[in-house]
Amino acid sequence: MVAGYHDPSGRYGGITLPARPEPIAFDAEATALIVVDMQNAYATKGGYLDLAGFDVSATGPVIEKIATAVAAARKRGIRIVWFQNGWDPDYVEAGGPGSPNWHKSNALKTMRSRPDMNERLLAKGTWDYALVDALAPEPGDIVLPKPRYSGFYNTQLDSLLRSAGIRTLVFTGIATNVCVESTLRDGFFLEYFGVVLADATHQAGPDSLQAGALANIETFFGWVSDVASFKAALAERDAVVAE
Repeated sequence: MVAGYHDPSGRYGGITLPARPEPIAFDAEATALIVVDMQNAYATKGGYLDLAGFDVSATGPVIEKIATAVAAARKRGIRIVWFQNGWDPDYVEAGGPGSPNWHKSNALKTMRSRPDMNERLLAKGTWDYALVDALAPEPGDIVLPKPRYSGFYNTQLDSLLRSAGIRTLVFTGIATNVCVESTLRDGFFLEYFGVVLADATHQAGPDSLQAGALANIETFFGWVSDVASFKAALAERDAVVAE
C-alpha cells in the first residue's frame, strides 16, 4: 500500500518516497520542505542548547544532510520553509510567570539561573537566534518566526500553505522530539501529510529521545524516511518526466 495525498484528479502524487510504515506518494507542487529552527541556539557550541547542558556535538552531519535535502527540493521546485524559534528582545512574546512556557523553557530557565546570559538567548536580532551560516534562505523561500514549539501556533504557516495548495510537509531540523514533532502533530490535526527525514533531524537529549520521537511519529502521526531516499525519489521522478 502507498499512502499520500490524492490530487483533484483522484491520482496519487507523482513522487513515491520509501518510508516507514509504508511508502508515501506526493506531488512536488503540493509539497513543502520544512527546516525547523536551524539556529545557532540549537546547533552551535555556545548556543542556548549547549549552554543549557544539551549535547550539540553531533549536529554537523545533520546540517550537511539538511543542505542536501534543501538543494534537492529546490531543484524539483519544492517550496522551502525556514523556522526561527524565539522572542522579541524584551521577551514579552515568551510569556511571564502566568505562562507555562516561562516555567518550562530551558532558555528562560538558563537565563534566570545565569544572569550573564540575560537578553542573549533566543532573542530576535542576536547571534543565538540567527540561522547557522551553512544554511541560508534564498529569494522565494518562506522564513517564519515562531514563539512556541509548534510552527503552526500563532504563525502564518497554515494560511501560506493552503494558499499555495500544499498538502505534504517534509520535515528536517532540531529538535526531533520537541519542535519538529510538535509541528508535525499540529499539521496532522490540520490534515497535512507529514514526513520526517530522520538523518536530517537531531534530538534535544539522549539518543533514546530521537528513537522514541521517530517511533511515535511513524506509528501515530506521519511517516519516516531519510535524505538519500528523498533525493533519489526526486531524481527518479525527474528522469521519468525527461523520457
